[in-house]
Amino acid sequence: MLQSDNTSTDTIKDVLKALVLNSDEFDSTLAAKGMSAIMRGEATDAQIGGFLTALKLSGGGWSPDVVAALAKESYRNALIPPLDTPQRLRKDLGMIVDIVGTGGDGWSTFNISTTSALVVASATETIKVAKYGSRASSSNCGSADLLEAMGCDLAAVRPEDVADILHSSKFCFLFANTYHPRMRYLSNTRRELGFPTPFNVLGPLTNPVVPDRAVVGVYSKSLGRTMAEVLVLLGRRNYAVVCGDEDLDEISIAGKTHVWHIQADGEIIEYSIHPDDFGIPSHPLSRASGSTLEENKETLKRLLSNQLEKRDIPVRDFVLINAGFLLYVSGVVASMKEGAELARTTLESGKVQNMLDNFASATQRLRRITE
Repeated sequence: MLQSDNTSTDTIKDVLKALVLNSDEFDSTLAAKGMSAIMRGEATDAQIGGFLTALKLSGGGWSPDVVAALAKESYRNALIPPLDTPQRLRKDLGMIVDIVGTGGDGWSTFNISTTSALVVASATETIKVAKYGSRASSSNCGSADLLEAMGCDLAAVRPEDVADILHSSKFCFLFANTYHPRMRYLSNTRRELGFPTPFNVLGPLTNPVVPDRAVVGVYSKSLGRTMAEVLVLLGRRNYAVVCGDEDLDEISIAGKTHVWHIQADGEIIEYSIHPDDFGIPSHPLSRASGSTLEENKETLKRLLSNQLEKRDIPVRDFVLINAGFLLYVSGVVASMKEGAELARTTLESGKVQNMLDNFASATQRLRRITE
């Protein structure tokens, strides 16, 4: 990768020197400078690899203020969907929410957050879901892979289309590659390094719509408090960070889940929840595992058509507690048990299938317009 000028080269070199030689003094300002240089395409692959590795090894690289600085710089370089349009204002869309995980937990469960997002979008007229995601990286079937298999033309959705789709379908998928094109400068190096860095947690922090409320899953309990503090620094309120006791980046159907719940005043309240709190039985995670894209597609079809096989029950219950918790965090229901019950009646009503069909049709129309 070519450098644009000597000043750009010096900037990334100075950041690397500070990070490697004086890591105790590395701060959010230097993190933002390093990220900015990378986002502008001014760092070589070797420099990017050095930056990521040093962030991984230095304790300061995982500090909330550094991670927040990385997220802010990523957002500053993103394509932001205009939600205030001549047709309507953002406030006219109602509450916008998301449910998203970092990935990387190694459990390869079914596409729980994607299915839960579809359920929540169908459950009430007051909620819109802007689901941020991408293709599979650490699992067999990512959110984008599954939705495309269900007939959604995700690449056809441009930033200027998001407001209309949220209004008409109540659900819109925001394809990470579309809204964060400059992250391409990091993709090869991250893949070749093969170990997690602070960049692994940026996805849930950089939804370009900036949802009003969200449930954010992390792949390690040790990251829970950090992620919550980062969200507070980014100005997010009424978000909940979750991690299953097995180090699962979702609410676990197998047992206890740890929660770091950000209140309206920015206070972080820690507590734990269990499927019992939703009135749902627990199941071993092995019975809710994902599989190939084709098998996950067929499972989703059975869930949405309410034609379940016995093997689908743990997956359905897994969806109910995650969708139910997002409904609870969003203030739609007063308890987690009410959230799970609303999710169940919504799933059984056929509304979710209708909503997904509407979203898929909207994306297909966009493709025809651009051809």
